[in-house]
Amino acid sequence: MNEYQKRIRLRITLQWALLGLMAVFMVVVGETGGGDSRKISQTASTVSRILFFGGGIYVAARIAHNRKLLQNKSLLRAQRRKEQDERERFLHDKSGGTVMDVLLLLLLFVTVATAQYDMSAFATAFGILLAAVALKAGAYCVLSRRY
Repeated sequence: MNEYQKRIRLRITLQWALLGLMAVFMVVVGETGGGDSRKISQTASTVSRILFFGGGIYVAARIAHNRKLLQNKSLLRAQRRKEQDERERFLHDKSGGTVMDVLLLLLLFVTVATAQYDMSAFATAFGILLAAVALKAGAYCVLSRRY
Protein backbone atom coordinates (compact mmCIF):
# COMPACT_ATOMS: atom_id res chain seq x y z
CA MET A 1 0.00 0.00 0.00
CA ASN A 2 1.49 3.33 -0.97
CA GLU A 3 1.79 6.42 1.20
CA TYR A 4 -1.17 8.27 -0.31
CA GLN A 5 -3.55 5.37 0.34
CA LYS A 6 -2.41 5.35 3.96
CA ARG A 7 -3.16 9.07 4.16
CA ILE A 8 -6.67 8.50 2.79
CA ARG A 9 -7.25 5.68 5.31
CA LEU A 10 -6.09 7.99 8.11
CA ARG A 11 -8.54 10.65 6.92
CA ILE A 12 -11.38 8.14 7.00
CA THR A 13 -10.44 7.08 10.54
CA LEU A 14 -10.27 10.69 11.72
CA GLN A 15 -13.59 11.49 10.10
CA TRP A 16 -15.25 8.54 11.86
CA ALA A 17 -13.72 9.77 15.12
CA LEU A 18 -15.15 13.23 14.44
CA LEU A 19 -18.62 11.77 13.93
CA GLY A 20 -18.23 9.92 17.23
CA LEU A 21 -17.18 13.11 19.01
CA MET A 22 -20.19 14.90 17.53
CA ALA A 23 -22.47 12.22 18.98
CA VAL A 24 -20.79 12.56 22.38
CA PHE A 25 -21.20 16.35 22.17
CA MET A 26 -24.91 15.92 21.49
CA VAL A 27 -25.32 13.69 24.54
CA VAL A 28 -23.33 16.06 26.77
CA VAL A 29 -25.41 19.07 25.69
CA GLY A 30 -28.61 17.14 26.37
CA GLU A 31 -27.45 15.95 29.79
CA THR A 32 -26.20 19.36 30.94
CA GLY A 33 -29.42 21.12 30.02
CA GLY A 34 -28.14 22.95 26.97
CA GLY A 35 -30.41 23.82 24.09
CA ASP A 36 -33.27 24.91 26.34
CA SER A 37 -35.71 26.75 24.07
CA ARG A 38 -36.56 29.16 26.90
CA LYS A 39 -32.95 30.37 27.01
CA ILE A 40 -31.72 30.34 23.41
CA SER A 41 -32.91 32.51 20.57
CA GLN A 42 -34.41 31.22 17.36
CA THR A 43 -31.34 32.44 15.44
CA ALA A 44 -28.96 30.56 17.73
CA SER A 45 -31.06 27.42 17.49
CA THR A 46 -31.21 27.57 13.70
CA VAL A 47 -27.51 28.37 13.24
CA SER A 48 -26.38 25.65 15.64
CA ARG A 49 -28.58 23.06 13.94
CA ILE A 50 -27.37 24.04 10.47
CA LEU A 51 -23.72 23.96 11.57
CA PHE A 52 -23.99 20.75 13.57
CA PHE A 53 -26.14 18.62 11.28
CA GLY A 54 -24.73 20.17 8.12
CA GLY A 55 -21.26 19.39 9.42
CA GLY A 56 -22.27 15.82 10.17
CA ILE A 57 -23.66 15.37 6.66
CA TYR A 58 -20.50 16.90 5.18
CA VAL A 59 -18.23 14.57 7.19
CA ALA A 60 -20.32 11.54 6.16
CA ALA A 61 -20.09 12.61 2.51
CA ARG A 62 -16.30 12.96 2.81
CA ILE A 63 -16.09 9.46 4.29
CA ALA A 64 -18.05 8.09 1.33
CA HIS A 65 -15.88 10.05 -1.12
CA ASN A 66 -12.63 8.84 0.44
CA ARG A 67 -13.83 5.23 0.48
CA LYS A 68 -14.70 5.57 -3.19
CA LEU A 69 -11.17 6.86 -3.86
CA LEU A 70 -9.67 3.76 -2.26
CA GLN A 71 -11.77 1.52 -4.49
CA ASN A 72 -10.97 3.28 -7.78
CA LYS A 73 -7.28 3.74 -8.63
CA SER A 74 -7.87 6.30 -11.39
CA LEU A 75 -9.93 8.51 -9.05
CA LEU A 76 -7.20 8.12 -6.44
CA ARG A 77 -4.53 9.30 -8.90
CA ALA A 78 -6.66 12.25 -10.02
CA GLN A 79 -7.28 13.32 -6.41
CA ARG A 80 -3.58 13.02 -5.62
CA ARG A 81 -2.70 15.23 -8.59
CA LYS A 82 -5.31 17.77 -7.52
CA GLU A 83 -3.96 17.90 -3.96
CA GLN A 84 -0.39 18.27 -5.17
CA ASP A 85 -1.22 21.11 -7.57
CA GLU A 86 1.27 23.88 -6.74
CA ARG A 87 -1.08 26.77 -7.55
CA GLU A 88 -3.85 25.45 -5.28
CA ARG A 89 -1.37 24.80 -2.47
CA PHE A 90 0.04 28.31 -2.88
CA LEU A 91 -3.45 29.88 -2.78
CA HIS A 92 -4.39 27.80 0.26
CA ASP A 93 -1.23 28.80 2.11
CA LYS A 94 -1.53 32.49 1.25
CA SER A 95 -5.20 32.65 2.26
CA GLY A 96 -4.49 31.39 5.77
CA GLY A 97 -3.38 27.82 5.26
CA THR A 98 -3.76 25.09 7.81
CA VAL A 99 -3.76 27.49 10.76
CA MET A 100 -6.84 29.27 9.39
CA ASP A 101 -8.53 25.93 8.68
CA VAL A 102 -8.01 24.82 12.29
CA LEU A 103 -9.23 28.21 13.53
CA LEU A 104 -12.40 27.87 11.45
CA LEU A 105 -13.04 24.40 12.89
CA LEU A 106 -12.55 25.69 16.43
CA LEU A 107 -14.85 28.63 15.76
CA LEU A 108 -17.49 26.25 14.40
CA PHE A 109 -17.30 24.19 17.58
CA VAL A 110 -17.37 27.25 19.84
CA THR A 111 -20.31 28.74 17.94
CA VAL A 112 -22.38 25.56 18.20
CA ALA A 113 -21.48 25.10 21.87
CA THR A 114 -22.20 28.68 22.90
CA ALA A 115 -25.51 28.64 21.01
CA GLN A 116 -26.71 26.01 23.49
CA TYR A 117 -25.91 28.00 26.64
CA ASP A 118 -25.25 31.75 26.31
CA MET A 119 -26.65 34.16 23.74
CA SER A 120 -24.09 36.95 24.16
CA ALA A 121 -21.22 34.48 23.77
CA PHE A 122 -23.00 33.00 20.74
CA ALA A 123 -23.36 36.41 19.10
CA THR A 124 -19.66 37.08 19.61
CA ALA A 125 -18.54 33.65 18.37
CA PHE A 126 -20.86 33.80 15.37
CA GLY A 127 -19.60 37.26 14.42
CA ILE A 128 -15.99 36.13 14.64
CA LEU A 129 -16.81 33.01 12.61
CA LEU A 130 -18.44 35.08 9.86
CA ALA A 131 -15.50 37.49 9.81
CA ALA A 132 -12.99 34.63 9.58
CA VAL A 133 -14.91 32.99 6.72
CA ALA A 134 -15.14 36.33 4.90
CA LEU A 135 -11.40 36.94 5.33
CA LYS A 136 -10.45 33.46 4.11
CA ALA A 137 -12.82 33.57 1.11
CA GLY A 138 -11.89 37.14 0.24
CA ALA A 139 -8.17 36.46 0.39
CA TYR A 140 -8.58 33.33 -1.72
CA CYS A 141 -10.63 35.17 -4.37
CA VAL A 142 -8.25 38.12 -4.58
CA LEU A 143 -5.17 35.90 -4.76
CA SER A 144 -6.72 33.54 -7.29
CA ARG A 145 -7.25 36.47 -9.67
CA ARG A 146 -3.75 37.77 -9.11
CA TYR A 147 -1.91 34.45 -9.52
